[in-house]
Amino acid sequence: MQITQTKQEALLREFTVTLTAQEIDEKINERLIELGKTVKMPGFRPGKIPLPLLKSKYGKSVMGEVLELAVNDSTLKAINENNLRPAMRPKIEVKTFDEGKGLEYTMAIEILPEITVQPLDGIKLEKLIAKPSDKEVDEALQRIADSNKTSEKVDEVRAAKTGDILVIDFDGTVDGKPFPGMKGDDFPLELGSKSFIDTFEDQLVGAKVGDKRTVSVTFPKDYGHDALQGVSAVFEVNVKELRGQVVPKLDDAFAALLGMETLAQLKEEVVKQMQREYDQVSRMTLKRALLDVLDEKHDFTVPAGMVDAEFEGILHQVQGPHDHSGEHHSHDDVGTPEEREEYKEIAERRVKLGLVLAEIGRANKIEVTMPELQQAVINEARRYPGQEKQVFEFYQKNPQALESLKAPVYEEKVVDFILGQVKVDSKDVSIEELTKAAEQEAPKKTKKAAKK
Repeated sequence: MQITQTKQEALLREFTVTLTAQEIDEKINERLIELGKTVKMPGFRPGKIPLPLLKSKYGKSVMGEVLELAVNDSTLKAINENNLRPAMRPKIEVKTFDEGKGLEYTMAIEILPEITVQPLDGIKLEKLIAKPSDKEVDEALQRIADSNKTSEKVDEVRAAKTGDILVIDFDGTVDGKPFPGMKGDDFPLELGSKSFIDTFEDQLVGAKVGDKRTVSVTFPKDYGHDALQGVSAVFEVNVKELRGQVVPKLDDAFAALLGMETLAQLKEEVVKQMQREYDQVSRMTLKRALLDVLDEKHDFTVPAGMVDAEFEGILHQVQGPHDHSGEHHSHDDVGTPEEREEYKEIAERRVKLGLVLAEIGRANKIEVTMPELQQAVINEARRYPGQEKQVFEFYQKNPQALESLKAPVYEEKVVDFILGQVKVDSKDVSIEELTKAAEQEAPKKTKKAAKK
């Protein structure tokens, strides 16, 4: 095997690898002899099968295995002999190969840049801290109460208003003829819920119990039932009962319905949850401010292959891997030229910062422990209530997927380490100020591709 370096340009290293026909044949024979120890062939004991017979039956299948092994060996040899740190898997391109003749291929390896981590002790950051106000807590409690409202029959004779529930019988027709699925009895319809066709509920506002109303609607052109798309229909509606919605009183009895002993305990849990959410926003703004400083302090060439991969990931995030027809989308037409340029800049920033954080972590021997990785799996499982077992099994059976959870855990550990080395001043702010700061820190296209 002969390995010759043919290019050294920035982070790119290219090699030409040549294997003679004799080398390939020797490796094939070695593999066939090894194989002959286990395979069975009529008339021969294992390990006693003549090599020509083995080559006749298994030669072609073994050749592919041998060539793949040769590529892997040459790659490892080139990396070790030249002390390279590959950024990604090498690109292999076969130049010449014929059975019975030699093999020649090129190997392109993009390496990681040498990174000089700039001093951290001079960095000064400001951490914005917000705490839930009494008003915000009260509003949150009221939202909980609103989401648990019930309904009760209204005995007084009055007109129905938006938010009321009417118990109705309805019978719809198209061109005077009944249509399947357009008839119902004792149906509770909340006015303003938009659960029926547009304008249907609006036409029942002001109705009273005992009223009979004729409601005319036109089905939308994209309606789920093809036969009704864009079709006009008439419904005869009989109003049988009026029910008003009742928001529960915020007291101990309501708290008990939610599994709490007292309203005070419920309030305490609400405060804790709100504080966790505020702290997450605070952490996000602080981390982004730190990354901005690291970005400014470091200037080096990033591997183009890593940027391209990250860029594709952003396009995947923007539009998704499939179009509405279910066919694979190439992402070639995602975004305007200006947007694609911005996505490219975001990709470069992500790769650059990822390399800086990785270098800081490596230099300070930061590692993700097994308990931390297990906790990451638990956190991921919590995102899928009722499917926790399936999530655990998935990560047990997929080491690569499990490894993907390690990266964000590692990043947060490195960020925590850096924050412990720099000066961080705390500042109390309102949630409005914190939210505004978070929005200001976000890039122009936050909804499409979040900046690291």
